[in-house]
Amino acid sequence: MRQLSGSSLALALAFFGGVAVARADETTPPSAAVQAPESSTASISREVKEIFEKSGKAVVKIRGTDEHGDLSGTGFFIDPAGTIYTAYSVGGDTDNLTVEFDGKTYPARLMMADLRSGIAILKADIATPALPIGKSETMEVATPVMAIGYPLDLPSTPSFGMVAGFDRKFLDRYFSTTHVRVNLPTQRGEAGSPLLNFKGEVVGILVAQIENGSACYALPIDAAEKIRNDFIRFGEARHGWVGTTVAQSEKPIEGSTALVTEIMKDTPAYGSGIKPGDILLQIGKTKVRQPEDIIDASFFITAGDTVPIVVVRGTEKMTFEIKSDCHPLSPCAPKAATLTPAQGIPLQIDATRRTP
Repeated sequence: MRQLSGSSLALALAFFGGVAVARADETTPPSAAVQAPESSTASISREVKEIFEKSGKAVVKIRGTDEHGDLSGTGFFIDPAGTIYTAYSVGGDTDNLTVEFDGKTYPARLMMADLRSGIAILKADIATPALPIGKSETMEVATPVMAIGYPLDLPSTPSFGMVAGFDRKFLDRYFSTTHVRVNLPTQRGEAGSPLLNFKGEVVGILVAQIENGSACYALPIDAAEKIRNDFIRFGEARHGWVGTTVAQSEKPIEGSTALVTEIMKDTPAYGSGIKPGDILLQIGKTKVRQPEDIIDASFFITAGDTVPIVVVRGTEKMTFEIKSDCHPLSPCAPKAATLTPAQGIPLQIDATRRTP
């Protein structure tokens, strides 16, 4: 193996651990060049430990039973009254729910479960600590994050990783909204764990495991909070829709290629003034630059709310205020809804058309 010179060794170390290290020269003691990476590692370890010790008190082990037998997972308190976020796979279709908190076991009940987002909200009638809610939009690729969970039958365990990407689909299957891909190892029992930034704020909820547990997907906390706000307002998740079909335009107009191709009958958009040929620029607070952008825009529509939709028609920008309706397969929809399962997806995606 070729030996590195003193200056080459220092340059190599400059990229180890993501920190800058002064180059070694003829007068620099060899030990000085390796101090910064070691200090950086110790600093990260210390931060993870501090967050774990502080935040771990609000993370709980959840047990229950389903049709396959006993199961366990992780959840965390989000208010002092015992409200718990967890993954749908943990609490969404589970009986005999209990939470282990502060060395004791307490009964818990399901408040709501939302298959579309992949989360569930539980309640234990006890006074509890709570984790602060952050903003998932502050994350970027390579942002350091950590999780606290209960793997298998082990005690609460911290895991450290970083944001690897923001994905709308995985293996050609679309998510309901953008998910955070995290290079963070997970095991059975850690679904529902909080994803934390280095301020100790929740920025996501672990909902899926990939690559044999070497990485995972988290629902952004902003998306989870949308569902919780629906529950607070209406007692259920209210997935809204507008009813336009969108495809890729030949060229961008005003920076967008999201071309309206159809206005579906008997939908909020029908008769609203939006026409085929319009280019979508914005839905609610979400900017639209390509057809797939309506995945996130659609997710954040709440049925019953008036949604401003901005389009460009020719050279004129136009805004339409449309009162969204319950998606036909949403819990709030009339039982007489007769759309097919393919149409029932809150946002239909295929090679040519998208529907908010």
